[in-house]
Amino acid sequence: MKILVINAGSSSLKFQLYEMENESVLAKGKVERIGMDSAILSYEPTGKNEIRQVEEILEHTTAIRKVLDWLVHKEEGVLGSIKEIQAVGHRVVHGGESFSSSVVVDEDVKQEIKRLFDLAPLHNPAHLLGIHAVEANMPDVPQVVVFDTAFHQTMPSQSYLYPVPMVLYKKHKVRRYGFHGTSHAYVSDRAAKLMQRPLDELKLVTCHIGNGASCTAVLNGKSYDTSMGMTPLEGLMMGTRSGDIDPAIVPYTMGKEELTIGEVNSMLNKHSGLMAISGISSDMREIVQAMGTGDRSATLAFEMYEYRLRKYIGAYAAAMNGIDAIVFTAGVGENSADLRAAVCRKLTFLGLELDEEANERRSGEERRISTDSSKVQVWVIPTNEELVIARDTHQLISDRIDVV
Repeated sequence: MKILVINAGSSSLKFQLYEMENESVLAKGKVERIGMDSAILSYEPTGKNEIRQVEEILEHTTAIRKVLDWLVHKEEGVLGSIKEIQAVGHRVVHGGESFSSSVVVDEDVKQEIKRLFDLAPLHNPAHLLGIHAVEANMPDVPQVVVFDTAFHQTMPSQSYLYPVPMVLYKKHKVRRYGFHGTSHAYVSDRAAKLMQRPLDELKLVTCHIGNGASCTAVLNGKSYDTSMGMTPLEGLMMGTRSGDIDPAIVPYTMGKEELTIGEVNSMLNKHSGLMAISGISSDMREIVQAMGTGDRSATLAFEMYEYRLRKYIGAYAAAMNGIDAIVFTAGVGENSADLRAAVCRKLTFLGLELDEEANERRSGEERRISTDSSKVQVWVIPTNEELVIARDTHQLISDRIDVV
């Protein structure tokens, strides 16, 4: 079965085409600057060079059509016909309390995604555009949606409820939802396999550390707590997001600086985090480079970032009454040996021993970076959210075919 995986943003669209027989990627790419006459389409068949085109692409339906045209291109295509695509899987950020697993798209599902626009105004509308664009180009192909929040629907009430009036939860569903769930689910499952232990017997802390960052306490294979909250703003210090702050800072700052709600929201989401403290960049690579020249602001930004991450790991070890392994994933987690070392060197009270050589080794492969004698294992596991989406889509569509 060939499955097209799509991650649609408001002005972008990423895609990967999978052959599920061996879970191989046949082609991948993205469309950027959708809505402009200078949109950029990148297309890369596996084993060949990337092709880039700049052209007018004004909406998502056209973007999907352009992608499909390349997939069946006479010289560069990987399909003989679009009919070879048997299903399409979509990433959707917010499923609220409505979805605890992936589902096949129907009218009710689309309406529920739309109803959740208020909880994810920057993401869910774009995801729905992607679904409609596929319908317009491939009306008979079944679609599946995989939710970032679904993995976290196993959290107990003491983890997901906030200590605010219950009417806010009952009327407006104000609660912790968590995000990056597809990534946390993938790397926790991989960690169990690599450790050769049953997932349902493990206590893991998975750290998805990219420009957006989150930690999850995975207890016996289920999300027990996670750092992101009702929105992706809560939790760890991130590239441009503040993470946890005193909520009274919001009205105080609005009064002192005469800011609107929109302006303070922009400040906390786009102008805080590493960028705000370093004054240089939101990119950890540039922060570490600046630290090497003695830049004090960069050093402070790194120290704050590491400290807050380490606090969450410690808190989750306490929440689960123990910890078997820590997993680092995503751009920073997979590539910043400096950050991993700084975190692990100050968790020795857990019996953690870092293998410095393994940590420093540049590799895009799964590997353990703790010593053989370490009581807590530490792993670097590249995430693969697209593969999770493809697998869920394959499973749901195969089940549907079997039923029919």
